[in-house]
Amino acid sequence: MTAYAVRHGGSRQLAGTGTLLRFALRRDRLMIPVWIAVNALMVLSMPGTLEGLYGTPAERAGLVRQMETNSSLRAMVGPVFGDSLGALTAWRVGIYAGALAAVLSLLVVVRHTRDEEESGRQELVASGTVGRRASLTAALLAAAVANAVLALLVTAGLAGQGGAGALALGLGIAGVGMVFATAAAIVAQLTESARLARGLTAAVLGTAFVLRAAGDSATDDGSSVLTWVSPLGWLENLRPYAGERWWVLALLAGAVVLQGAVAYALAGRRDLGMSFLPTRPGPASGRLGTASALAWRLQRGGLLGWSIGFLLAGVVYGGMTEGAADLVGDNDNARRIVERMGGQSGLTDAFLASMIGMLGLVAALWIVASVLRLHGEETSGRAEPVLANAVGRLRWAAGHLVIAFGGAALIMLLAGLGFAVGYGRQTGPVLAASLVQLPAVWVVGGVAVLLHGVLPRAAVAAWGVAGAVLLIGWVGPALDVPRAVLDVSPFGHLPKLPGGSMEWGPVAVLTGVAVVLVAGGLAGLRRRDMST
Repeated sequence: MTAYAVRHGGSRQLAGTGTLLRFALRRDRLMIPVWIAVNALMVLSMPGTLEGLYGTPAERAGLVRQMETNSSLRAMVGPVFGDSLGALTAWRVGIYAGALAAVLSLLVVVRHTRDEEESGRQELVASGTVGRRASLTAALLAAAVANAVLALLVTAGLAGQGGAGALALGLGIAGVGMVFATAAAIVAQLTESARLARGLTAAVLGTAFVLRAAGDSATDDGSSVLTWVSPLGWLENLRPYAGERWWVLALLAGAVVLQGAVAYALAGRRDLGMSFLPTRPGPASGRLGTASALAWRLQRGGLLGWSIGFLLAGVVYGGMTEGAADLVGDNDNARRIVERMGGQSGLTDAFLASMIGMLGLVAALWIVASVLRLHGEETSGRAEPVLANAVGRLRWAAGHLVIAFGGAALIMLLAGLGFAVGYGRQTGPVLAASLVQLPAVWVVGGVAVLLHGVLPRAAVAAWGVAGAVLLIGWVGPALDVPRAVLDVSPFGHLPKLPGGSMEWGPVAVLTGVAVVLVAGGLAGLRRRDMST
């Protein structure tokens, strides 16, 4: 009788999981494929790129020797364990592919757990024949489907370099994704806010990257304790194409099982909509007396985290400029790729321009996330009480947009300061190079505003736009794609600073396009019905 009750009690706990999973995959039918495509193309394009850069075994062996003595580059991409194209591919993009899989996983899990509860939709769903843990299970399964597809694409795409190594890299990337999916599941039980759940899980991911970077800068074989503390360090120590350590997969699987069990235990011990760390009520007057002050209160934590991250990234990349220039200085193919990304100036200036451009691409993710905070406030019903007072829609939206667009300027300014500190020279040109990225960043933000204002149901497609821009900027130069493809991205029209000449025409045009997009979005927001 007891066994029967346990079995059927467990089945009731998961009732409706299949329906919720199909619904989650339907809602994310744009976001998940775009993120998977960006990640998979980044990985699968690397063998051809590396073959063009280091076509002979002697050149690849020389690269390995240089990496062993370059602690700055090891901190950025990790140690290299072999000189085959497969091993170099795993070294060059493995960590970043794992980090992208982790970001996608945490976004999916938080969206279909804490976001649903915060908006009140989960309460409606729970009133039907839906088990207590069905929502959490469906969210984790959606993340598992995304990571499984990514692993399959990576394994199939790299099989020509060696089946065992391709399988190890694919499983390792998917394993890292699931580690952070289950971490997000735990955080979603602890916090009452989806925004805070995303922020805390992202902070865990950032900490994992920093720990791995610190450990790899100290040793050239991934043996540091700090490296082994980080799941990203487990991925590199899996060593695809370099004598695979299959037992490392047990660490990833064990972390997934343990964290998943904790998440399930916590989910069974709280009421719907509640959390173990309830949000502290804030003041209803004073600094929160205006819509702009409320927007600042809601977004200040995220802006602080991004600001610190961009400042530190600037310091790290600036500090490795000389070492990176030495690394590619004698390789004509590597020089051409860097110059395609950073302009036809001296190699050091081209490298600085390419690295600053990469941070500009990442800043596009910030502005999309910040703009779509409007969408989250509206669909959750929290905007309605604000707008019920003497607050117009444009004034409400303006508070968030000032933070989104002004925050983009702030993080790029801090990135420039970080580059100046790390590199130790060219402060003025480096700051100018950082700030010149803003018109392109603002265009991406303008697209998000337009989608939210005119087509609110398609607002999430702004992530697809940001992903496409990221893919073109990261992979396009390495693949030497036609100029017409690069020009699809607003970043393709920016002057290449430092080193290149300042061209005000494209900057003015992109700024004007951003203004038009924002104006169109606000006009649409003013005229349409508010969604709930």
